[in-house]
Amino acid sequence: MEQEVRRVGKWSGDGFRRNLRLNANVRGLVLKRDERREFTTALIAQLPGLRRYAAALSGSLVMGDDLVQDCLERALRQSDHLKDPQSLGAWLRSILHNLYIDELRRKRSRGIEEDITGMADDLVIGTLPRDGVPLHEFTAAMGSLTAEHRQILLLVGVEGLNYRQIAEELQIPIGTVMSRLARARERLRNALENGLEREPADNVASLDARRKMKQ
Repeated sequence: MEQEVRRVGKWSGDGFRRNLRLNANVRGLVLKRDERREFTTALIAQLPGLRRYAAALSGSLVMGDDLVQDCLERALRQSDHLKDPQSLGAWLRSILHNLYIDELRRKRSRGIEEDITGMADDLVIGTLPRDGVPLHEFTAAMGSLTAEHRQILLLVGVEGLNYRQIAEELQIPIGTVMSRLARARERLRNALENGLEREPADNVASLDARRKMKQ
């Protein structure tokens, strides 16, 4: 199943050109901050993986790129918050995920639900999952999961992290990683086998509570 998740995070076509535009935007933000050139170079090196993660998390290349842009701007403003340069990727994913949850909360406050049926239209992928599930069904099934379940599937399937790395990134016990991943896989399997049924909408509130507990 992780291989199918990984495919959802790939692009073809104009992905490289979009990446160049993002690079230009980042460089423009940093021209006034010559002392951060090394940090900027490291940020740009993270762009392909960050865009892949953002698009798979949000289900949209357009929204994913918006999240990446906001993430990079926040990272530049808060670069002094990064304690370990080796953890840059995890730090950026954390910022991006929080931005995504904030966006979900804003939409929910306006009574707007995510469109899980059109997600595949924005994801340009050339291959279908191995088990023959139509791509649009798999993408929509991913979109029906809570942000928490989608996140952990992406960390395993797209980012290729192991249990220990995920536990460190999410600041949760390894046992919690294993149980959460098992539930996410089961939810995804059920969505594929039995049709879409959106998971309970309290995921934003629960993730919000966890974020506050860590602060």
